[in-house]
Amino acid sequence: MRRSRIALVAAAAATALLLAGCAGGGDDAADEPTVEEAPEFAEGTTMAALAEAGTVTVGTKFDQPLFGLVGPDGVPVGFDVEIAKIIAAELGIAPEDIEWVETVSANREPFIENGEVDFVVATYTINDDRKQVVDFAGPYFEAGQSILVLADNEDITSEDDLVGQPVCSVSGSTPAANLRDLGAEVFETDTYSNCLEPLRSGQVVAVSTDNVILAGLVDQNPGEFKVVGEPFTEEPYGIGVMLGDDDFRSFINDVLEQSYEDGSYEAAWDATAGTVLEFREPPAVDRY
Repeated sequence: MRRSRIALVAAAAATALLLAGCAGGGDDAADEPTVEEAPEFAEGTTMAALAEAGTVTVGTKFDQPLFGLVGPDGVPVGFDVEIAKIIAAELGIAPEDIEWVETVSANREPFIENGEVDFVVATYTINDDRKQVVDFAGPYFEAGQSILVLADNEDITSEDDLVGQPVCSVSGSTPAANLRDLGAEVFETDTYSNCLEPLRSGQVVAVSTDNVILAGLVDQNPGEFKVVGEPFTEEPYGIGVMLGDDDFRSFINDVLEQSYEDGSYEAAWDATAGTVLEFREPPAVDRY
């Protein structure tokens, strides 16, 4: 069942008020992509159904500076959001006709399986376990797991220093699983922003997830935190779709490759995550 855009904005209002006052750079919208006029797709495909409906439901994060953060108007902004707009535009759907659904790490697969979203762009690492449940287009970005600590912490410099230590991450995430394998004591919550207070209070010694997410948290909270060590995993971000929907996955891969060539991908990066992070060439899509 899809949620109405009006209901979504209302539900996000409280979060927006909390985040709006402290949001750092990197969350300005890029120039809106050119919306394809009257695109034609094969009958019976997801693309044809969405184009005819004139709307699409997209799952993304609401608490991740630079990639997906709810703005003052209750609408998410960030690099993942811009990637979703590029895909929607090729379906003939304008940004104002996208229905955004907050999608945390633990509910990404269920939301896709249950049809609550049409696709997910939410710092979503592609891995073999998830590919048993959903399909992925992409990857469109390569991140790596790293470590966030208080700005004055000099004791933690690499993942080796996390062994046996309480570390916060998010339930259902690849980073949480990696921490358990590493031997850390994992403190789990639903969103990475909810890891910050336990870190401030000393309940945990670090927060660990993808380096780009941590960079956004540092940017949003100047002087409080820092990222230490080198990334110790590879996290290819993909776009989740219904398992077995090969046509839709191929379509999104085509759109991604086109965005690399026409400059819209880099423009989306520059307007969002690129205000804090250097641009990196996107990885080749995997048409498995």
